[in-house]
Amino acid sequence: MHVVIMGCGRVGSTLALNVERRGNSVSIIDSNPESFRRLGQDFLGDTVTGVGFDRDVLIEAGIERADGFAAVSSGDNSNIISARLARETFNVPRVVARIYDAKRAEVYERLGIPTVATVSWTADRILRHLASLDTDEIWRDPTRGVAIIQIPLHEGWIGHQIRALEHATGARTAYVLRFGVSKLTTSSMLIQDGDQVFMLVNDNIHAQVAMVAAHEPDPDH
Repeated sequence: MHVVIMGCGRVGSTLALNVERRGNSVSIIDSNPESFRRLGQDFLGDTVTGVGFDRDVLIEAGIERADGFAAVSSGDNSNIISARLARETFNVPRVVARIYDAKRAEVYERLGIPTVATVSWTADRILRHLASLDTDEIWRDPTRGVAIIQIPLHEGWIGHQIRALEHATGARTAYVLRFGVSKLTTSSMLIQDGDQVFMLVNDNIHAQVAMVAAHEPDPDH
């Protein structure tokens, strides 16, 4: 998996090191080359000097083969512009933007771009969006028997009731993140475009639930 990160501040450098530690390739962009010192001498990824909303800079960083993009610079406008460019122009499947202004976050969530804030929480949440392993697991009980996972939904589920998804997957829905706000579900709740759905699973059904949710619903059920 290849990840491109814009911004080599505290969050960006921490994120880059953690992504690389998980065995992934990473390129990090910053307009100030001095910022790359935060990465240390052992960092093996690519460092690209420039701004993250410059197409040539993004291409140099490997955006055309990227599986994930994180915009974590100090500017909201720069972050959202580069995030939209990564998603809409280069079709990067996983895009996350750091937004300082909480009032803007809901607007960007409506665009389908997850937004995060604060240094330590940001690095952790972005990893959950980008990591290739255990990305969907956000909580596990102390006995290790039950987990809450985020499931990637096929667009065909939009407009269907939660009960249909639960019936098809054989799992219960824990909650839905809608426009940046977590909501408890009811069986009649309709799945909306942009919803992030979290389900309760055990290890036996984890893979099956994710597979069913990622495919178009069976019209006969």
